[in-house]
Amino acid sequence: MGFIQAFTGAVGGMLADQWLDFLLPPENLAPTAALFPAVAKGQNAGRGSNTRGSENIITNGSKIIVPEGYALMTFQDGQLTGFIADPGGYEYRPDDPQSQSMFAGDGFVAPVVKQSWERFKFGGQPAAQQLGFYVSLKELPNNRFGTQSEIYWDDAFLGTQVGALTRGSYTARIVDPILFVKQFVPYTYYSADARIFDFTDLDNDAAAQLFNEVVSSLAPAFSAYTNDPTKGNRMARIQSDSLGFAQSLSAAVEAGYQWRSTRGLEIVSVAIQAVEYDEDTRKLLSDVKKADALSGNRGGSFLQQSVARGFEAAGEGGGGNMAMMGMGLGMTGQALNFQQQQPPAAAPAATQTEAAAAPAAAEDPVAKLAQYKQMLDQGLITAEDFEAAKKKTLGL
Repeated sequence: MGFIQAFTGAVGGMLADQWLDFLLPPENLAPTAALFPAVAKGQNAGRGSNTRGSENIITNGSKIIVPEGYALMTFQDGQLTGFIADPGGYEYRPDDPQSQSMFAGDGFVAPVVKQSWERFKFGGQPAAQQLGFYVSLKELPNNRFGTQSEIYWDDAFLGTQVGALTRGSYTARIVDPILFVKQFVPYTYYSADARIFDFTDLDNDAAAQLFNEVVSSLAPAFSAYTNDPTKGNRMARIQSDSLGFAQSLSAAVEAGYQWRSTRGLEIVSVAIQAVEYDEDTRKLLSDVKKADALSGNRGGSFLQQSVARGFEAAGEGGGGNMAMMGMGLGMTGQALNFQQQQPPAAAPAATQTEAAAAPAAAEDPVAKLAQYKQMLDQGLITAEDFEAAKKKTLGL
């Protein structure tokens, strides 16, 4: 089986109009179409006077157009007979000794296609059925994904496991058309009366399989992304880093399902539309944001957040003693730290008058109000908490 090249480069409408019978892609083709039959244009379409053709047979001498961004594959009884990836016009000459199969020229297709051709090539004269199909070499958009329940992964930035619902879309590209068709596409899509193979077709079982594999690869992809120091370790960057996350997702898909090596497919870019964290993760993220805002020392800030929650809980339950205990623990820690830094000195015995005065000093309302005001200024308690504490201290 072979093709004689009539012209190369962009397809010229004037030259195509001069051909009596030729094959070309169907009209109104969706941008998500991956594999589709070549349409014969003859007298039925008002473009020529083909009276020699038989159904499901490519007539000797037929002209074939290969547009930019597509490749042509011909089959005889389901077996691959020819492949063209260079754009241009070709004449089909299966009985011409000078005819030749046109492999991919320059670009990403060439090396992988030549290897696949050696695995699947077939020669011979047509017997019962000859068909032509176009396969897209472009990025195929709008491949949507989403999770119905939370997925979980280890997040390096947060230092723990997090969970979320997520949805988005990705673009895919067929990097090895021969491998893709012969190893993955069901035969019904490259046989007589085949319908268009579209990744977004809900009735396409092969496309549904790809969707499920992408969803199952999201958790390891998120983990790989957040554990990669070169990507900043932050989930917040994913929605603005479509190519970076695509690399993580593509690697996860390849590790789990060998898209590129066994199916001739790869993920090019990913657009994350939403990441909806579960309740525990949202609380953790809120703590991290507050801690980063209060101090560069995350551990100390987490302690302050815990104290603040103690005041809030005490205010809601009316437990003023619990609030004072939380503040007392903080003051005790500061006092112990101060004493460790001071040289030991002999302390004089306290008189009964001094011992009696100590509790009074601890109950000084002005000092307590000053402490509450400091905590309000630091954002550790709310204005409502401060007003409640002030009233309680002043006995109002």
